[in-house]
Amino acid sequence: MSRSCAVKPGWNPLTTGLMILGFIVFWPLGLAMLAYILWGDRMRSAWSDVRPGVENAMRNAGFRRPDFAEAGFGRTGNAAFDEYRERELKRLEEERARIDAMRTEFDDFLRNLRRARDQEEFDRFMSGRTPPAV
Repeated sequence: MSRSCAVKPGWNPLTTGLMILGFIVFWPLGLAMLAYILWGDRMRSAWSDVRPGVENAMRNAGFRRPDFAEAGFGRTGNAAFDEYRERELKRLEEERARIDAMRTEFDDFLRNLRRARDQEEFDRFMSGRTPPAV
């Protein structure tokens, strides 16, 4: 499942109209929309760069995902069901760990791809320049 926003950052008729409407209704809304139009893409990429560090810091500080037994889902009295539930929860936690690892790998891949693209653009720029006369 992919997350998609109907209102993309950038100057288009929808975002411009929302910004104007925001200024008419309540000026901070218009200002927030203007900030989203100008810096929306940068905010998303900045959060994707910061997110792994935040998750690691929270994990190191003692925060962890909730345990179902602690959340009020304790023993039911039906031993077969309790064993089944524990197996399934363990399987789901392993699946989540596997998906988290795949996401981390994909984020690294995208970061390397961006770095390679930036390096290519920089090399193209440098090859088009003439060296300064000394």
